[in-house]
Amino acid sequence: MNESKITIGLSDPKSPSNVGAVMRAAGCFQADAVFYTGERYVRAARFNTDTKDVSKKIPLTGVCCLLEGVPKESKIICVELVEGAVPLPEYQHPDQAFYIFGPEDGTISQQVIDKADAVVYVPTIGCLNLAATVNVVLYDRISKSSLTVANDELIRQSRDTNNNVKVKIKA
Repeated sequence: MNESKITIGLSDPKSPSNVGAVMRAAGCFQADAVFYTGERYVRAARFNTDTKDVSKKIPLTGVCCLLEGVPKESKIICVELVEGAVPLPEYQHPDQAFYIFGPEDGTISQQVIDKADAVVYVPTIGCLNLAATVNVVLYDRISKSSLTVANDELIRQSRDTNNNVKVKIKA
């Protein structure tokens, strides 16, 4: 079995705060790399909200076309509200995945959609913002995976330093 590999592609992200939040999600869900297209992020990057400095561990790379960044053996999964897409709850994630997310004020190009192995959407009323969508998709991936680690040690390693609360077992 291949080792799981997650790559994220952002099509012309609108705001640096969303890219920062995507980077945080990438760290939380152990993505390997994040690629983006467009100039909007570069112009406003100094306002980045990558509060966990994930960009020091996970590369954030600008490319002309997201299809240039597809790792070998990865399936291309576009995440977009488009007719004919599969609802996320019905989707089974591949081990090697390159998730491409559209901008909040636009869409993934038809050229990229046509190259996708799958197109999925989050079934909501209205659309989520970019960072929220990335979090939902990556959470869905891990929740359906046999690799899920859920225990108190994970909580101790992951929580903020100001959080020492415990659930008391009721008798």
